[in-house]
Amino acid sequence: MITGIKGTRLRKAAAVAVTSGALLATGALTAAPAQAVTTPSITAKGGFLMNSATGKTLFAKAADTKRLTASTTKVMTAKVVLSQSNLNLDTKVTVKQAVSDYIVSTGASSAGLIVGDKVKVRDLLYGMMLPSGCDAAMVLADKFGSGSTVSARTKNFISKMNTMAKSLGMTNTHFDSFDGISNGSNYSTPRDLTKVARSVMKNSTFKTVVKTKSYTAKTITKTGSTRTMKTWTNTNTLLGWNGTLGIKTGSGTEAKYCLVFAATKNGESVMGAVMTASSAANRTTDVKKLINYGYAKIS
Repeated sequence: MITGIKGTRLRKAAAVAVTSGALLATGALTAAPAQAVTTPSITAKGGFLMNSATGKTLFAKAADTKRLTASTTKVMTAKVVLSQSNLNLDTKVTVKQAVSDYIVSTGASSAGLIVGDKVKVRDLLYGMMLPSGCDAAMVLADKFGSGSTVSARTKNFISKMNTMAKSLGMTNTHFDSFDGISNGSNYSTPRDLTKVARSVMKNSTFKTVVKTKSYTAKTITKTGSTRTMKTWTNTNTLLGWNGTLGIKTGSGTEAKYCLVFAATKNGESVMGAVMTASSAANRTTDVKKLINYGYAKIS
């Protein structure tokens, strides 16, 4: 028989032991499950997000529906240029009158290139990806396409874009332009645009270009003097936000607002695209939601 203070202590200890055992049996002391990450709602008609490191899909909304790409087309233009064998980024290319005529006739966005100037391939990439210069895109397409005329060379370059798309498994993509000004058959999907983005972001030159907020190029004039171009500002206002590294905006009357993006923070990397957002502001909000969601999913 247990008596006195000693007995009281023993009875209390036994009660605690029994209570603890019951709690463990029922799981009451196990850690609470992690709170589920809520899938975001985006206003863009199409969207896609992946884990850049693994390629795993994190989010998809009409991810395989074909849509107009606008200037996000230039991601593929850059991919084809940077895939050329023995590419010398310091090669100088002369801006032709045909380029100026094209910009005037289409009213396309321009990097302000001047006919007769010689511009480095590297600088043309900046001129195409930052201010979204269709003139820079055309100079590159003319330089790296094959044929005896500007028209033939740019057409051949577009053919290379489509060949590259097939090689990357972009099964719902077709290009009919080097800059996104469609002739009726220039389309892709959020998933496909992310595929080319993931591929070309492995190129250090491309990665450096698209994360640059502003850039001032120097060209060589007809007389051999050096011309300092007006500073080009990146159209991607998300750069630097929460680890955003790029990649390319796009907009048009029918395409509305698009953005191919990539971001890395604390060793976690996400990449994706939104297409056919109703406004630039909604496009930005959508992408911010996806980036935050991506980080939360893979953390």
